Parts: sequence; structure tokens; C-alpha cells
Amino acid sequence: MYSWSTDELPAADRFAHWREERGKVASGVTIELDPGERATFQGRMSARPVGGAALVEMQASAYHVSRTEADIARVPGDALILSEQVRGGGALIAGGREFIVTPGTISTCYSDLPYVNVPARQPGFECRMIAIPLKSHRALLNPRDDLWLRPLDVAPGLPAMLAAYFHAFVREAPHLSGVAADHAVATLVQLTLMARGSSSAKEESGRAAIREGLLQRVRDVVAINLDRADLSAPQVAAALGISERQLHRLFEPTGMTFARHVLACRLERARLVLKQYPALSVADVAKRCGFDGVSTFYRVFRKAYGLSPTDLRQGTGV
Repeated sequence: MYSWSTDELPAADRFAHWREERGKVASGVTIELDPGERATFQGRMSARPVGGAALVEMQASAYHVSRTEADIARVPGDALILSEQVRGGGALIAGGREFIVTPGTISTCYSDLPYVNVPARQPGFECRMIAIPLKSHRALLNPRDDLWLRPLDVAPGLPAMLAAYFHAFVREAPHLSGVAADHAVATLVQLTLMARGSSSAKEESGRAAIREGLLQRVRDVVAINLDRADLSAPQVAAALGISERQLHRLFEPTGMTFARHVLACRLERARLVLKQYPALSVADVAKRCGFDGVSTFYRVFRKAYGLSPTDLRQGTGV
């Protein structure tokens, strides 16, 4: 992973370097900032390759940024872009439309279309971006697709699946490599295009991406509700608007049933809580992780890890 910060430069040179090297040369964008605010400018960024894509995370003082026709001609990207506004926000203008971007907004676009981003009055921003070169995914594109920069609609269905998969991708990026990384990138492309209304949803690969996105939503619902001892397949299915049969079928390719997935999540969370919160009693840990009793917790924990929760705290394993 590559990382860089303006702290490596004299204060007087920081904004100029960020504007020219990080903006104009590397990203192909035009950056503007009031001269009176340049002396206090700060910025840091990191980039991690994941399959054929790149995950970029950035924090900086707020500035006006645009990608003009001249920028595109100078630094073409030919990539699909997914970005999340983690902190900060402002107005986004692209394709003759204007949107307000707030923290948590996920946007998607084709890299080589112009846009303007005007920050709200704020000290700085934080965002993360996934750039996916389209060379290997060209067949999925429809010439009629509208890929101007747009915020993702806050809605159930495909937008929710894409948001869930985006967050899982960012979370798992340090551990993804090889075939798994390539598969995750391809799934992101499919979900993005379908969330934007592409006809590729009719293809088998599109249906597979929908299954992946829906499975990630199931995992997210389980993670949020692990403290509930009564968490069940019917409850999760109802929360997502699918049948219980559909829910169980989502897990078939994983080699793990829904019930086994929930138990594995409970055990892993319990293992972490036992280590990180030594003041909590074993009974409290069991309850917080959704086990319906201490005796059950001891039994399944020993079966999974080969030692008891008490042994783990005493440092004898795992």
C-alpha cells in the first residue's frame, strides 16, 4: 500500500504540490483554493491495489475540484469510479444536474465525464474511492448507459446491495488477493451498472452479482443483531423482503448454512470481546453475543476453539 502526507513538505509548498502532483498529474482534476487558506492546507492519501482496481482513501482541507474536458484529454482514466463521502460534503454538478452530497453518500460514475464539486463551508473532508479500469469489463457496458457522476439513491433493492457490498469491499480490501480480489471487483462492476439501470442485469453474471450483494446484506443484518438470542432466518428474510427459502439458497454456494454462519459470527465476536473487555463476566459476554445461556456458550466455544472462554482469557490459546 502506498501512502503520502503533506506533512512531508514545508507548509508553504503543501497546497501547490497537492494541486499539481496529486490533482493535475495523478488524478487529472483541477483544484482551486482561496489564496488566504493555502498556508494552512493539509492533506493525506493512501492507495491500495485490489485485483485490477485501486482503493484510494483521502483526507484534506476543503477545496473546489473539477474534472474538465481538458483534464480528461490530458489524463484519461477509462474507469468506473465508486466513491463515499465519509466526512464533509457540498454541491455536485454533473451532466446538467446538481446534487447535495452529505457524509455517507456513495456516488458512481465513468471517470471520463466532466463534473464540478463545490465544498460546503467546512474545515476539511474525508472520502474513499474505488477506481476500476474498464478494459476487462467493456462487454458489460451498454452504449446507452448514463454514467455521469451521480449519488446513489437511498433505496432498498440494488442500491442497498451495492452500498453493502461497497462497504464490505473496503473492509476486506487488506485481505483480498488473487481470484477472490478479481471476483469482488467484477461483482462491484456488475452491481454498479445494474444500480445505474444497465441492461446487463439480464445476464447470468448479473444475477450472480445480485446474489452476492443480497448475501452481503444478510451478513450485515446478522452482524447488527448478533446480541439477539432469538435471531432467526424468518426474521432476517422478512427484514430484507425475501422468502426464507431464498435466504437459505443464498448460503448454498458458501458451503455454510445460515445457522452455522450466525453461530460462527457469535463465536468470533465472543472471542474478541473476551480478549478486549476482561472486566466483563463470561455470562455478560455470552449475553452480548446472543447465546441463550452460559452452559451453551461454554459448550460451543470449546467445540470450536478447543478451550473454554476462561482458558482463552488466561492466555492458553487462540
